[in-house]
Amino acid sequence: MVQALIMFVVSLAMIPLLETYLGVPYEVALAYVVICGIGFMLPALLGVPLVPGWITPGIPVVLLFLSDYEPGPEAIQALFALQFLVFLIFLILGVTRLGSKLVEWIPRSMKGGIIIGAGIAALMGEIEAGGRLANTPISLIVGGLVCLYLMFSVSFKGFVDKSNIARKIANYGMVPGMVVAILVGFATGEYAVPDVQWGITKPAFDQLWNYLPFTVGFPDLNIFLYAIPTAVIAYVIAFGDIVVGQSLMNRVDHLRKDEDIDNSIDRVHLVTAIRNGGHAFFAPYPGLAGPIWTAVTATMAERYKYGRNAMDSIYSGGGTFWITGFIALFVLPLVSFFQPVLPIALSLTLLLTGYICLMVGLEQLENNTERGIAGTMGVVLAVYGAGWGLATGAVLYYLIERTHLLKFTSDPEAPGAEKSE
Repeated sequence: MVQALIMFVVSLAMIPLLETYLGVPYEVALAYVVICGIGFMLPALLGVPLVPGWITPGIPVVLLFLSDYEPGPEAIQALFALQFLVFLIFLILGVTRLGSKLVEWIPRSMKGGIIIGAGIAALMGEIEAGGRLANTPISLIVGGLVCLYLMFSVSFKGFVDKSNIARKIANYGMVPGMVVAILVGFATGEYAVPDVQWGITKPAFDQLWNYLPFTVGFPDLNIFLYAIPTAVIAYVIAFGDIVVGQSLMNRVDHLRKDEDIDNSIDRVHLVTAIRNGGHAFFAPYPGLAGPIWTAVTATMAERYKYGRNAMDSIYSGGGTFWITGFIALFVLPLVSFFQPVLPIALSLTLLLTGYICLMVGLEQLENNTERGIAGTMGVVLAVYGAGWGLATGAVLYYLIERTHLLKFTSDPEAPGAEKSE
């Protein structure tokens, strides 16, 4: 719960994007965030073990799409078209059960390439010239290093095994790093000291209707057609997130005998479809509705390993997190305190997402042939987009991994590689 009371600030980080790209006032943007919070609570209630989030590495692609439209009714219509298409993709693949088949059909090298590409894209958006890391380097570097040390350091895991204090710190995941980054940001002047206000927040639900497609109008066919490539890219990235989530759950499921984690890929697709459909009509969202918040899911999975005393159930972990985060949206002292440091939450999430995607993506690969294909595909995906990345991965897979059209063989000298008959 303590982690959620701080990490909910990431959901508020969407407000500046809503103001800039959709042209909505702050209070209306806050109403959008509240609707998003309702969607965040759904997966745990519907049997999905992943902590939901946005399609985070896809945000730069979505913003590029929105930049072609004037903020206001035009941009709202365009974002509705995009998010409605994402809803249809998830719905069709969930209902037909093709979503779970994709996990089986796509070769390891291409799965790894998708995840690696998403990780590179997330990191590039932060470290490029003019990015948030360049503008506020001290707070983000210090906070990021603290997060990485506490969550992934081998030496700190040794402390966790020996010290109850270290174990309690580890249970808070990103929170210590976030707190350190915020304090450093205030101390160095990279972020303004907040003007804390008291009371309850007042999202402008009375004005919300004026910024929805029911009022501004629905897009024409041309906008839908123009949104198709971005929607496909968003799904490809989300599919990579689903694979990451499946890997994170598989890594901890066998460690506890008191619960079997039912991580149905089809259920993830259907619940994500419901969330995107709700957003499209009632709060078009630049972050879209993604299947997993990778950094928090990884934190939750780490805590889950320590048994029922640490976390009763994988579902209660994700459910408690977002129910607490939803309540925090109405606590004005919290919202006003974190308002100046919204970029810190978004940046640390993207940086950790990139690190985790690279870690999990490389873990998928079993030999040098797969690593070469996945690495090349990942770089192309991050630099030129998901369409070119997928095409590169498919071409390299057929040219290098397959000996002929109908039979598959990996590097014959690699450990565990299949031999052609």
